[in-house]
Amino acid sequence: MPAKLFFIPLLIALILTGCSKSEPAAVAVAPSGPRTIEITAGDNMKYSLTRIEAASGEALHVTLTNTGALPKEVMGHDWILLRAGADAEAYSRAAIAAKDTNYQPPSLAFEVLASISLLGPGQTGDVTFNAPVQPGEYPFLCSFPAHCQSGMQGVLVVR
Repeated sequence: MPAKLFFIPLLIALILTGCSKSEPAAVAVAPSGPRTIEITAGDNMKYSLTRIEAASGEALHVTLTNTGALPKEVMGHDWILLRAGADAEAYSRAAIAAKDTNYQPPSLAFEVLASISLLGPGQTGDVTFNAPVQPGEYPFLCSFPAHCQSGMQGVLVVR
């Protein structure tokens, strides 16, 4: 019986260290997932973050939280990422007439790369996407009327 007790720890040690010195031990690596970017917006019509830098093709997870207290109908916030070269001001002007589609004009949908829908006070929305492969500057904005014009916009810079 004591001989069996001696072999059990020896067997465990062999299993833990491996039987061959020529093969490296396997190491499990969990995928890191997308990088999270948290943005807040309140009744002051400003994003907490107006510049995001990303590597070409990097996986991003953007979270927007409306920290304001005013109702969605008068102070809703969204986050719209446009293609490089798109005119954020022109998108915002077109959005004024798009109340039925939460201020996202269907005629300019081809310019949108990613978006978070209109949020009321205390609400959080998110979107996961890959940064464009082409380096450049990609504008983002809040499309609620007058918000972009008051400075609620920014840029995703892809390196």
